Amino acid sequence: MRSVKFTPDFVDSAAGSVLVDWGGTKVLCTASLDERVPPWMRRSGKGWVTAEYSMLPGSTAPRANRERRGIGGRSQEIQRLIARSLRQAVAMELMGERQIYVDCDVLQADGGTRTASITGGWVALAIAIRRLAAKGVFPESILKAQIAAVSVGLRTGNVLTDLDYHEDSRCDVDTNFVFAENRGLVEVQGTGEKATFSKAELISMLDYADAATQQLFSLQQDAVRTALEG
Repeated sequence: MRSVKFTPDFVDSAAGSVLVDWGGTKVLCTASLDERVPPWMRRSGKGWVTAEYSMLPGSTAPRANRERRGIGGRSQEIQRLIARSLRQAVAMELMGERQIYVDCDVLQADGGTRTASITGGWVALAIAIRRLAAKGVFPESILKAQIAAVSVGLRTGNVLTDLDYHEDSRCDVDTNFVFAENRGLVEVQGTGEKATFSKAELISMLDYADAATQQLFSLQQDAVRTALEG
């Protein structure tokens, strides 16, 4: 993997925040509490976790256009993936009718922005939940799982873990794996961009992703501990 660094409490305005430095990719993740749930969840007695994702104009060269007229298809797909993944971390039936927003803003993009957003989003979410639980907003037990994600690709038969943009654009096969800390899979995305791939190759990529996320879990725990003890 590329080098991964989490800087917790990067901003003071959110209940939980972290700056993710992941190789050349940088993502600011924040978690904020909303005392309301979406209209379709009212009177359910349950909470909700949602996510928003965006790439800032200066995050790429050439400049990315700001999404002023509504979110684009790629951003919408990624933010739905982030939200689905992070909902697996929370016992929403214990939240009451409250919602947590996880915002992931890409400051600099060099591949793996969705996996960095999921992994950093969990750190921001965990910090927020534990701090809010300490205030009696809800029980700390609502945080039920740790979630991390990594990309893996195949290039001329070789497995590459944690793809940067250069590798991603040249891979024959591109996959993203989202894991829970019990080694349970949350989501798998895989595409044969330039070639098909075998069952054995898929299992090999899965094994590499499993090993990588075990490293990420340790880094996440250190970041949350630093924030709560700081």
